[in-house]
Amino acid sequence: MIEHLLDLPGRRSRCAAVLSLAALLIALPRYHAVAQKASLVVPGIKPEHSQLVVVVTDSWQCIRGKLQCFERSGKSAWRPVLAKPVEVLLGRNGLAWGRGILSGRGPRIKREGDGCSPAGVFRIGRIYGEGTGLPAGASYPYTRVTNRDAWVDDSRHPLYNRHVRIAEGKPLPDWFEKERMRLGDPAYHWLIEIRHNSDPPSPGLGSAIFFHTRRGRDRPTAGCTAMPRGELEQVIRFLRAPANPLYVLLPAKDYVKYAKPWGLPDFAEQP
Repeated sequence: MIEHLLDLPGRRSRCAAVLSLAALLIALPRYHAVAQKASLVVPGIKPEHSQLVVVVTDSWQCIRGKLQCFERSGKSAWRPVLAKPVEVLLGRNGLAWGRGILSGRGPRIKREGDGCSPAGVFRIGRIYGEGTGLPAGASYPYTRVTNRDAWVDDSRHPLYNRHVRIAEGKPLPDWFEKERMRLGDPAYHWLIEIRHNSDPPSPGLGSAIFFHTRRGRDRPTAGCTAMPRGELEQVIRFLRAPANPLYVLLPAKDYVKYAKPWGLPDFAEQP
């Protein structure tokens, strides 16, 4: 580039080229600083996401929260869909920041086996289940779980935090029994994937996070979000793939803090 600028006819042209190059070199550090500052700006929820499933809790240590579904059309405001918020159960040790599309800062960071539900904003993945199809009125990507499906939660495994199906005719590997998905357990009849630590997975930061049916009114989860089956099926009917739905999980104070910069809806009935 320098040789090209200096190879110009006439002294005036050469001087102008040198001055232009000098101005460019002086401006580069300032441009770099501005670019660095811009890269630190946390983006909000993008327009292509028009459905949210939101859970708000009292605190980071709380095992209960209130769930509401929201939707919007274009640039219109978020509007609640459920007649009233649903009570859900969370991880036995409360919340910790997870790895999603939006996350805050704090000392509580989600780890494998910590008993915490991941806080932040996450994509909602596929629905997995043991039924022949989704509940009536639902339309969303669905995988029926077979006796050859697994979800790997061993952080040492190369397929950590991924769904795996062993092909028919192939022997089941030694690790399969511990990781298999089809258990005949009513709590796991429907599993809606919460894409924490998924793009790509990072070993040890948490795996197998889903919405599923609760086991009882007072039984927290290992990190999932659980509710009665009827309410879970309401959420399943709400979801639409073209809306690119997201899951938001935050304590009340942090929800208020991040609501404006992230573009979150008002959650009038916080727990």
